[in-house]
Amino acid sequence: MKMNPLGRTGITVSRICLGTMTFGQQNTEEDAHRQLDMALDHGVNFIDTAEAYSFPGRPETQGRSEEIIGTWMQARGNRDKVVIATKITGPSNERSHIRNGKLDFSREQVTAAVDLSLKRLKTDVIDLYQTHWPERKANYFGKLDYVHAGIQDFTPMEEQIDALGEQVKAGKVRAIGVSNETAWGVMKFLEIAERTGLPRLASIQNPYNLICRQFDIGLAEPAMREDVGLLAYSPLAFGALTGKYLDGQLPEGSRHKLFPQFKRYFKPNGVKAVEAYVALARVHGLEPSQMALAFVHSRPFLTSTIIGATTEEQLKSNLETEDMTLPEDVLERIEAIHADNPNPGP
Repeated sequence: MKMNPLGRTGITVSRICLGTMTFGQQNTEEDAHRQLDMALDHGVNFIDTAEAYSFPGRPETQGRSEEIIGTWMQARGNRDKVVIATKITGPSNERSHIRNGKLDFSREQVTAAVDLSLKRLKTDVIDLYQTHWPERKANYFGKLDYVHAGIQDFTPMEEQIDALGEQVKAGKVRAIGVSNETAWGVMKFLEIAERTGLPRLASIQNPYNLICRQFDIGLAEPAMREDVGLLAYSPLAFGALTGKYLDGQLPEGSRHKLFPQFKRYFKPNGVKAVEAYVALARVHGLEPSQMALAFVHSRPFLTSTIIGATTEEQLKSNLETEDMTLPEDVLERIEAIHADNPNPGP
């Protein structure tokens, strides 16, 4: 397993990270423990979760992903072998069950959220603590056209990073990062850290896959110049890039079957692009999902690719991509398809 530095923190993480948003909903605790064992045996040392998980968010499953990781580490006695990343929930009407709906990044709420996550994870320290999405209104979750909202009521960014820095100083958090963030947000946090001596960002967890490559446009440069690498989530575009949903197929138990409300990667142009990528993979004798993951692994700004699976068979296939290198002609054809239909699944 290739290992990469996590920013400038001195922490080293595996190029593949196990995402756990299905734990406690689509995956039982027993299922999840087997997945965690398989990933660790394969060389994965990086596990990503969030206080909001399981996904989709429901009061009865909120925090279950963290709890399951906690029982696994306790049962295996392997806390020192893994790097744990989790996240604080941002403003959301749909998640008002979390911390009584006080979903800001104030000092009070950051402290409360960290303490609750530590308790669920059964650990004394979180290796990477991230904001799940910005507190301010910005372009994320598929929004492309920025509309300036003028003066907004959100926790000042200097206070946000100071609150996170307090958790680092207290020894509860080792490093901080952001998720679903913009280029302006990343650079603003870095500027504050440089000016004040507060902790600098170690990573950016944003969506990245063959049909969602906005990261290339605004964030790739700061990621590489500032050593704030990408933790790529949704590398298979909610399963779309496996090809299993083409021609109207809707397999029983699949995420798109269970949660049809999430249409981000299933718009007409997205389906058209997926058809082209799946055809390309098959012409070259590649599994479409493995080609899609190998492409993400190859990006120069990548720190880790977050894979998620609901079955051990899917997880095994995903883990097998670690050693894959795509031929130059496949990479060239991927770029041609992208040029014909750029970012159809933002």
